[in-house]
Amino acid sequence: MTFPPVTLVEVSPRDGLQNEPEILSTGQKVELIERALAAGLRRIEAVSFVNPRRVPQMADAEAVMKAVPRRPGVTYSGLALNVRGAQRAVDAGVDEINYVVVSTDSYNQANQGCPSDETLRGWGQVATLARDAGLRATLTVAASFGCPFEGEVDVDRVVHIARQAAAEGADEIILADSIGVASPADVLQRVDAVQQALPDAALRCHFHNTRNTGIANVLAAMQAGVRVFDASIGGIGGCPFAPGATGNIPTEDVAYMLERMRCAGSVSAAALADAAQWLAQTLGRPVPGMLSRAGLFPRPAAAACA
Repeated sequence: MTFPPVTLVEVSPRDGLQNEPEILSTGQKVELIERALAAGLRRIEAVSFVNPRRVPQMADAEAVMKAVPRRPGVTYSGLALNVRGAQRAVDAGVDEINYVVVSTDSYNQANQGCPSDETLRGWGQVATLARDAGLRATLTVAASFGCPFEGEVDVDRVVHIARQAAAEGADEIILADSIGVASPADVLQRVDAVQQALPDAALRCHFHNTRNTGIANVLAAMQAGVRVFDASIGGIGGCPFAPGATGNIPTEDVAYMLERMRCAGSVSAAALADAAQWLAQTLGRPVPGMLSRAGLFPRPAAAACA
């Protein structure tokens, strides 16, 4: 089976670092972004515009956006949870605003301080704000596959939120397994349900590897026609407001799989493994990703002879 090239959206500077106990300096965050760019990634979720008292790891969002390298073909997105955050994103100079609506009230209340329908009502304002500023606007349906507070999530609820996203002109709709509970069968079911409801929608998936199913879920989504995926160098991250929501899928591990499948595009798994090793040193502890420990296959000639 062959696939067209897959696009990876690097989320370690935001979704990765927001759940880590260490707070990296602005310079270290920019270096992480530069290493991602050097590995061939061109879409970076760099920051989030949230209350710094709740997520102190993201308190320097404006400073990071001021310092990131601007290059042709590179786009930076910022996460927003409300209209106020979206306005900060516009003012900071992002290329894309990613708005989040959680599928359940309990999780949305923990994450955003209000029921999910209230957050969903704000989406139209955010989409308009982005369009007026000439920016892309994407909507993430968080907990699309399960909720840490309410358990199973009805697929119809996911489709309902996706419909509302599309109605306001979302440039992309992201189905997020925010707590890493999905199986490949779940992915096939929910991607198909959204595709049936919204055949023209651009879909993206965001998987966590909490229960070691993340990369299998990438392959399932690829089989369903999804071509854009979030991933985090080293596999770091998660949501600080969802119990047990650890571990994004490691960008370098996904890139290795894609290289072996000949659909990685210009992204280098070797450079990403080096970035993961740098990140582990910077954080002062190992990162969850496997490639930076196991190494490439076939091994480079010098390493094979060592």
